[in-house]
Amino acid sequence: DNLSVYKAFGHQHLAEIRQTLSQLQPDFNAEISFVPVRGDFPRGIFAMSYIDTDLTIEEATAIYKNFYADAPFTHVSDRPIDLKQVVNTNKAVISLEKHGKKLLILSAIDNLLKGASGQAVQNFNLICGFPEDMGLRLKPSAF
Repeated sequence: DNLSVYKAFGHQHLAEIRQTLSQLQPDFNAEISFVPVRGDFPRGIFAMSYIDTDLTIEEATAIYKNFYADAPFTHVSDRPIDLKQVVNTNKAVISLEKHGKKLLILSAIDNLLKGASGQAVQNFNLICGFPEDMGLRLKPSAF
């Protein structure tokens, strides 16, 4: 029943986003506009970010799909996304849209399962040599 903006343009994770982008693309120096919106729901984070780029939507989508090809919990969707696709799962779902020069990047996660608890199980699996997704093959609340 309610939405609000949370730490527009100054969110604590913006530095981490910049650092990751710089690691992936050392010459990255573009401005990032990040305006988190929070809602009156018990679980989930829906993030919207955009950049100016000359890439086509097909090129951008191919880059994302290639980058996440071996990530069992990250899915790049060809359709619009929503929180219900990820709630009660360890998934991160991403979709892209192109509007003129702007590439809009949308992502959704369940902040409880894809957050610290799911990461702990995923790391445990990797350390112990178990399948990375063991114990995390969960169905969303809507599919």
